[in-house]
Amino acid sequence: MPDEQAVLKDLIIRKGFLKTKVNPVKFMLLSFAIVILMGTALLMLPASSAEGKQTSFIDALFTATSATCVTGLVVKDTGTYFSLFGQIVILVLIQIGGLGYMTLTTLLAILLKRLIPINNRIIFQENTGYPTLSQIIRFAQHVLSFVLVFEFSGAFILFLKWRNLGVEKAIKYAIFHAVAAFNNAGFDVLGNFKSFTAYVADPVVNITIAALIISGGLGFIVLSNLYSRAVHKKRLSLHAKIVLTTTAVLIVGGALLIWVFEVNNAATLGGLSTTGKILAAFFQSVTARTAGFNTIQIGKMTTAGLMTLILLMFIGASPGGTGGGIKTVTLIVVLASIASYMRGKKRTEISNRSISQDTVIKAAAIIVLSLLFVYFNTMLLCAFNSFSFSQNIFETVSAFGTVGLSTGITPNLNMLSKLVLTIVMFIGRVGILAPLLLFKFYCSTCRITLPEEEVSVG
Repeated sequence: MPDEQAVLKDLIIRKGFLKTKVNPVKFMLLSFAIVILMGTALLMLPASSAEGKQTSFIDALFTATSATCVTGLVVKDTGTYFSLFGQIVILVLIQIGGLGYMTLTTLLAILLKRLIPINNRIIFQENTGYPTLSQIIRFAQHVLSFVLVFEFSGAFILFLKWRNLGVEKAIKYAIFHAVAAFNNAGFDVLGNFKSFTAYVADPVVNITIAALIISGGLGFIVLSNLYSRAVHKKRLSLHAKIVLTTTAVLIVGGALLIWVFEVNNAATLGGLSTTGKILAAFFQSVTARTAGFNTIQIGKMTTAGLMTLILLMFIGASPGGTGGGIKTVTLIVVLASIASYMRGKKRTEISNRSISQDTVIKAAAIIVLSLLFVYFNTMLLCAFNSFSFSQNIFETVSAFGTVGLSTGITPNLNMLSKLVLTIVMFIGRVGILAPLLLFKFYCSTCRITLPEEEVSVG
């Protein structure tokens, strides 16, 4: 039972049974911070740059954070500035960041046939969002299978596409972009900050990369549920239904809006064939929510087109996925609570199921805090640089959603602006509530019900 699991986790954490002496949230924050700092140190090495020069601390920190938080915002061109060693470091950071440190250590323990303690299982559960503690090992095995199947399949298809460039370059391009796409990190090694603009009308590249992005963005919980339905004929959970439906609506709706706002813009969709326009609108709608690749020049999009991308980036991926943002399920829970209120219902209902009040409050808190966080950091960017408001808010939301799209200003940001976005990317990856949960305390009087009094709202 979920309640029993919650009590068990609470007991373990409160009584100090964790061998690490830290709670799951603190462990997650520390693990990401340690990986980022290690990545920063490696990227500062002269061996990491193509010219053998030492990269500045702030640029290395920004790049390591962007990779570990699977964002894709870059201040140095990944394809030309970094050496093969530096690119491998970035790729490893992307893989660690996409799965999470605890997921990787759990998978390693499974491969080595080691016993996984209960405290590690709880931390893994917190990191992935998987609801059932008793089946966490089987879920971890599914995660490993999904990663291998999707990344290998994507790399194989992309290798066939790029084999005319030479075997060495084709292997490099295929592996790097397959891993980056599945982990929803908008890094590319094609060079000159161009991303996939050279392949705007290429169906193989567009569909393969988009499929990897969608798969990684759905989350391992949904992928596991889909696998169980296909193999064991089990029913889809409410969570999976919400994620799949919302993802489809956002992709189609986003593509239609991008088409409408950009179809007459000669700098984006206007000069493309009908097939090219469809592929570009579809690809940009997919990548805007999580990944950060682009096949059109973002800086030349219309204001309405940029606002569409901002909305998609703010919503982000799904819980348990490799992307950021407020998450699809969070949005649906809040919208469902509004709909239930309008119908006079006391509880939030979705698809003939009742959603707990705690979940509704958490979803509302995530959205409100995220809006305030984006507003505050956009204000800081506006204070620290001379770029326009639209450019700064786009950059902030892209960092918060761990997307990686940019209007082109990222390489030209000053040190303070880079620091702001570094923090935003970190919070976007670990979750807006995670830092606050560090200060969570156990209330001995929470069972007491205080007198109720009405206040005016709205």
